[in-house]
Amino acid sequence: MNLFNRKPLQLMLSAALVVSTLFISCDKDDDDMNDQTYTTTGNANGTQMSPSNTSTSTGTLTGTYDARTNVWQYNISWTNLSTTAGLVQVYGPAGMGVTGTLLFPLSITTPGVSGSASGSITLTDAQETALLANNTYYTVSSTTYPSGEIRGQVIATAN
Repeated sequence: MNLFNRKPLQLMLSAALVVSTLFISCDKDDDDMNDQTYTTTGNANGTQMSPSNTSTSTGTLTGTYDARTNVWQYNISWTNLSTTAGLVQVYGPAGMGVTGTLLFPLSITTPGVSGSASGSITLTDAQETALLANNTYYTVSSTTYPSGEIRGQVIATAN
């Protein structure tokens, strides 16, 4: 059937359907990132501090981030600090070995030379950008190392 033999109304409707299909097909969904969930991880030690130290303590972070709600759920644990943990804090934006600014403190749930901090926090857009770009890190401080005994870079991986 020849397209040009159709009635003008049918031709216009067909053209409108083709054009709208093209726009829908080419439309990039800007909300794709907001539908993502991420796994967050990070291992900490004294050599990652700036300047580094000789602490034998280690730490581990596991968590999830939901870009739809901006909620980051985290669990940080540490062992063998020189003295009881006093602060757990998140800094950024900063890559590995770079010093950032304090973004927010985290609550210690199990204090001690071995302990943990766990919970959830709602991030701002700037904090989300830093987290998803792997430009945040956490520190665990003690009285021996008040600026941080161990540091771990936070790595976010899309699920």
